[in-house]
Amino acid sequence: MSAAAVATRQAAAAAKVSSQPPALAALLDLAAAAHGPQPPRLIQTHISWIVLAGPCAYKLKKPLALGFLDYSTPVKRLEACYREVRLNRRLCHGIYLGVKPIPDPRREPEGSQRVLDFAVHMRRLPEDRMLDVLLRRGQATREMVEAVADKLAAFHAIAGTGPSVDQHGAPEAVSANVQENFTQTEPYIGRTIDQQSWRAIRGATLRFLEVNQRLFERRVAQGRIRDGHGDLHAASVCMTEPIAIFDCIEFNDRFRCGDVAAEVAFLAMDLEHNGRPDLGAVFVDRYVAASADRELRQLLDFYVCYRAYVRGKVESFKLDEGEFGLAERAEAQRRARRYFDLARASADRFSNRRPVLSALPLGA
Repeated sequence: MSAAAVATRQAAAAAKVSSQPPALAALLDLAAAAHGPQPPRLIQTHISWIVLAGPCAYKLKKPLALGFLDYSTPVKRLEACYREVRLNRRLCHGIYLGVKPIPDPRREPEGSQRVLDFAVHMRRLPEDRMLDVLLRRGQATREMVEAVADKLAAFHAIAGTGPSVDQHGAPEAVSANVQENFTQTEPYIGRTIDQQSWRAIRGATLRFLEVNQRLFERRVAQGRIRDGHGDLHAASVCMTEPIAIFDCIEFNDRFRCGDVAAEVAFLAMDLEHNGRPDLGAVFVDRYVAASADRELRQLLDFYVCYRAYVRGKVESFKLDEGEFGLAERAEAQRRARRYFDLARASADRFSNRRPVLSALPLGA
């Protein structure tokens, strides 16, 4: 490489570092000093920066106010960090270590140091045991998803419930959530979802809600609405001993609390999205057997559609976020289209009342 090319790369790297928010730059320096000699690795989501360094991981929340979450001030981010640690410890033993202040590297005149921000401090999980990685490698097994189903059923049996939780599973609450999805994805018609699919999914979803109102009401009465995980896809599961189910939603109770069928459908959907609907069927069957919740199947395709649609929506949002490069936005667009295709297929299934994702006979 020529000297000019080297100088250009160095200048670009320097510009990138200088453009980082002060708290992120300080966290990267802090992690590098504590866990060298390998430099820390930075991963970005639409609401957080994640720094991987040595045996640890740190999550720094972006200063955002998006309606469904509010990280706009240091105090709100600190509160969210404590909530994240508390809620994730329910399904993650020994992984969430606490909340770490990020000091300003610049000393005040009197020698004190102010805190720039706060990060969730975690023990780093082995990447080669992540369920999404195992799926890509063809190493995910029936026994693995059965073990996840057992853990999830046991968790749901003791998870929080009661009036403040039940309200999120009421028919009007579910209807508000799905209506919000369709409103928020209208700007992406023609970009990540075509007009025909948007209308077909919306029509099928609203009809299902209208026809099955008593079913949703019965689920509330039966105590099937729980304070759960809220974001249960394969990348949130690590097949360690014990299994770690991490990164639950802490920023909005409405997204975390809901029918256990919606939680089961999320991972079943993601297994199907990753080309393993057979494992999705095994997962659902094992959960139904462990929980004795046979009525769950009546809602499964509806919630698979809902969860796939939400994932498509989240990927669509990245198209309008300037911090993602052209290649990242193109990949987000591809993923969004795949999720919306899955949502359309699921909508067709529950519209046509064809049973899916079940490896057991109905009378078993």
